[in-house]
Amino acid sequence: MKGTTMTGGSAVDIRRAGDRFKTNIGWLDSKHSFSFGHHQDRRNTHFGLLLVNNDDVVTPGTGFDTHPHRDMEIVTWVLRGALVHQDSEGHSGIIYPGLAQRMSAGTGILHSEKNDSWRVSGGPKHADPVHFVQMWVVPDESGKAPGYEQLEIDSELLAGGLVPVASGMPEHDGASAIRIGQKHAALHAARIAPGGTVTLPDAPFVHVFVPQGAVTLEGSGPLGTGDAARITASGGQRVTAGPEGAEILVWEMHATIRLG
Repeated sequence: MKGTTMTGGSAVDIRRAGDRFKTNIGWLDSKHSFSFGHHQDRRNTHFGLLLVNNDDVVTPGTGFDTHPHRDMEIVTWVLRGALVHQDSEGHSGIIYPGLAQRMSAGTGILHSEKNDSWRVSGGPKHADPVHFVQMWVVPDESGKAPGYEQLEIDSELLAGGLVPVASGMPEHDGASAIRIGQKHAALHAARIAPGGTVTLPDAPFVHVFVPQGAVTLEGSGPLGTGDAARITASGGQRVTAGPEGAEILVWEMHATIRLG
């Protein structure tokens, strides 16, 4: 797979929450925006550089046991609760809302993700699930060294605008964003107050996901919790939060994947 730029006519493809692939195995309730695991659809493998957009809820005391990844930039965004990360490179951390986290799989890495923060922090056992979105984009080069980064950006989110969360784009150097190994992509997040508005970036590929709340996308109408918009060769639309406010995740991508 290789990233390559693409031109073409503009389009907005709305994907509803109920149309996502679903995996429910007791401890895990997961919804997949793209083909994942045993859910395969050749017409829905990626958008731009984004291969995975999984919306996961994990019960306490459980999670993903140690498993491998290779040549992938993996960004995790927690909406509720806390997620414990541990990997074969010696990195560990507790990810919570407002903390951006990136793992670069590179030449190969093993990691686990569990809802058992009390085992790390020493606090009392809790009964709260963890809800998070995990997103994978292909790197711009294969065979890089594995890496890990996390950064607290909660204060920037309080301003209400789009905040760069994870980016490899040169224009985000020095911004409050963790760095990913893909120079053609950036993830933005926004917590939008009721009735508040943000403007989407201009890019050949823009993926808007609404993990919490409801919004109206200019020119396309309402998007509820779990809905997404795949915007091609466009951008600049306004996103307006509903009466309860909303949180959105926006991938700005200036390349796509070429298979082969």
